[in-house]
Amino acid sequence: MPIYNEVTLAKELIRFPSITPIDAGTMNFLSKKLKSLGFKCKILEFKSKNSKPIKNLYARLGKSKPNFCYAGHTDVVPPGNLNDWTVNPFKPAVRGNYLIGRGANDMKASIACFIAAVSKFKSKKFNGSISLLITGDEEGIAINGTKRVVEYLKNKKEKIDFCLVGEPTNQNKLGEMMKIGRRGSITGYLTVRGVQGHVAYPHDANNPAPVMVKILNQIENIKLDKGTKNFQPSNLEIVKMNIENTADNVIPAEASATFNIRFNNKHSSSSLKKKLNNIFRKACKKSKCSFKISYMVSGEAFITVPNQTTKMIQNTIKNITKIKPKLSTSGGTSDATDTTLVGTYGTLVVTEATGAYVYTKNAAAIEAVDAGETPTDTFTMTVTDSDGITSSQSFVITVTGADDAPVLAAVTAATITEDDQAATTVDANLTGTLSGQPSVSK
Repeated sequence: MPIYNEVTLAKELIRFPSITPIDAGTMNFLSKKLKSLGFKCKILEFKSKNSKPIKNLYARLGKSKPNFCYAGHTDVVPPGNLNDWTVNPFKPAVRGNYLIGRGANDMKASIACFIAAVSKFKSKKFNGSISLLITGDEEGIAINGTKRVVEYLKNKKEKIDFCLVGEPTNQNKLGEMMKIGRRGSITGYLTVRGVQGHVAYPHDANNPAPVMVKILNQIENIKLDKGTKNFQPSNLEIVKMNIENTADNVIPAEASATFNIRFNNKHSSSSLKKKLNNIFRKACKKSKCSFKISYMVSGEAFITVPNQTTKMIQNTIKNITKIKPKLSTSGGTSDATDTTLVGTYGTLVVTEATGAYVYTKNAAAIEAVDAGETPTDTFTMTVTDSDGITSSQSFVITVTGADDAPVLAAVTAATITEDDQAATTVDANLTGTLSGQPSVSK
């Protein structure tokens, strides 16, 4: 079996100009490498309305459980002005201790490390399976990558028990940080429409430009929240403004703008849409304009509550780098998405791609429930199809209170033997401690 060098492999991957949504041959390349290590590979191509086909790869080594999965993407963002590069972005070079090329950071080098690590580990016996889930549209609209692959795996009854995502995480030094969640991302495309007219006759027109300015000023100054224990404050940024007007003496018919919100788990994409749409509706009604708004949701905010696995990874990183990584949710969003909803009596975590959920009880809150009481945690679940049509249902969890009988530990039998040597003998009382406690489980 071959042993792959991570730097050499990263260079080979960078040479593919796989700018979203172009595959450029990356999935075939990776499939060949993984097949040489004994992996069974499947290239999966998906397409949705108004989108180009996206190639993805799922590869698995072994059949037993648990299934440890490396997740990543081969697509990259455009390189921009090539004159700003010190090297051709698709002809990688090593300068000092740095690998330079498009995707060196995000995230072809991570995929190279996945494969190199597996090639070196392959000779060792292990219980379980190793898999790779590599997508081709993480940098784009991200609807035909991870989500579609996970749906495919679900239909095939293929289960992933643990997933390690190779997204760039450390800004300054390797080992300083590990992500336990990500903020969500929603992009809004707003158009305000008025009435076109000549600037000399403004009373015959209705200028949408001032209305758009007022709206943008209002949403720019929204304080969505102050952050949470695990998340930084949500922020809204205006990224585009446009008025298609070739004349200097004509009031335009419409104005458009694009904005993006990076939001924490205090919000959902649906709650933000509702809030913003109310602002647009009021502003346009007052000005007698109309508006059109569409949204693209790249992902909801999610968090993986730290557990024993989290601690194990922290300790492993510390052993290698001598740094204990900070748990963080900073940075961009991710298509490795769960939705976390906090209720009164527990926390519900839903894997968006599969619908699988885990409800973790709040022991203290449940213990306060009296016998005969049946309080509920109610969560509203909303699904949206590719056309933007939504459907919502309530997911209700009922907590049944109970008074548990006290528990007394077993008492060891004891005997007293009378000493009959003299008529005046007095037998001492038997003393000891009964151990037990009331049951507090519900």
